[in-house]
Amino acid sequence: MPLIKDGSLVEDSWVTLDDEAVIPEQGDVIISLARLRQEGASIKARNGRLGVALENSIDESDVEHYLPHIELIALHFPAFTDGRAYSQARALRTKHGFKGELRATGNVLADQAAFLARVGFDSFMADDDQSIGAWNKALRSMSLAYQRGYDGEQTTRGATSLIA
Repeated sequence: MPLIKDGSLVEDSWVTLDDEAVIPEQGDVIISLARLRQEGASIKARNGRLGVALENSIDESDVEHYLPHIELIALHFPAFTDGRAYSQARALRTKHGFKGELRATGNVLADQAAFLARVGFDSFMADDDQSIGAWNKALRSMSLAYQRGYDGEQTTRGATSLIA
């Protein structure tokens, strides 16, 4: 799956590990919250950045204690019709002040790009059949919004900053 960030397809330096995988001594890794809770101290001491993958059924405040040590949070969309990760993203940005990368994974479509950006996502794991052109067009698709974005903007001007 391609990674979209800053309006471009980029190489993904992060490796997502399942709970049984050996954690390498260096490199950027994404692990589950359960694994972070169990092995957090030893994982923080390694040479590399740390990310955590959260299912959308997890309360985002469960990760609050770890936020100073996390540089990426991957929020999962299991289905197009399940938008709980939108709420998680907004709360992580506004309530918990998370400044790292928020990545949308799972069933993520270009049609959602402007909405994803408004709640704080700044990278997207897209299906292979979605073009970067479609993503950038979707990011520019809204000129006004009723609700404020996570950055306090009433319009979607903040979303266009993702476009290179």
